[in-house]
Amino acid sequence: MTPTAPSTTALKEWDTQCQALTSGSSALLIRKGGVMETHAGFEVEHRAFLLYPTFLHQNPAELRPEFTPLLREDPQPGRIVLPALAEVVAVHKVESLDQALALEPYQALTAGAIERRFHYRNRPWVHALLLRVRPLREPLVLPETPEMLGCVSWVPLPDMTVEAGPPVLTEEEMERRRLEVEAALSREF
Repeated sequence: MTPTAPSTTALKEWDTQCQALTSGSSALLIRKGGVMETHAGFEVEHRAFLLYPTFLHQNPAELRPEFTPLLREDPQPGRIVLPALAEVVAVHKVESLDQALALEPYQALTAGAIERRFHYRNRPWVHALLLRVRPLREPLVLPETPEMLGCVSWVPLPDMTVEAGPPVLTEEEMERRRLEVEAALSREF
C-alpha cells in the first residue's frame, strides 16, 4: 500500500542533511532555528512535513567527513525539489551541551556545528528530532516563491496530497536508533 498524506508544510534543512535523511544514512536532525525565527527560536510545530532542501549557508566545515560527498550545487535554481515526507518519531529539547555533543554520531553535523547551534543567540539548547522518512514516489517540484525565501524553518505550502513510499528505515532499525539517541541523552556528564 502506498501511503498518501495531506501536506501543507515543509521544513527547510541543508540539502546535504535532506539527502542523508532520505537515504537512511541519518534519522536525526539537530535544530536551533533561522535568523528570522521568533524570539523563542525553533519549535516543533508539525509532526509530519515535507523536507525542503536548501543550499544557502551549507558549510562543508560543519559536516562530518562522511557526509561532505553529498554536497552539490542546486540542481534546479528557482525551483524547490521536495524529496520526502518526514514524520516525527521523537523530539527532545536538549539543554546540556554535553548531551547535545553526545548526539554527534547519529546525524551529519560536526561537534563544532552542534556547539555553535547550541549557543546561538545566547540561548543554550537545541532540539533533536528523530524522523521517519518516506521518499515521495515522485519528488514534488514547486517554483520558489518570495514567500518561501528567508531564514525560517517552516514554510507553508499550498494544500496538496503527496504519495510516499515505504520508510527508508525498517521499524526495527528506527527503534534501535531511538534507543541509541535516548541512551546518549541519558548519560551522566
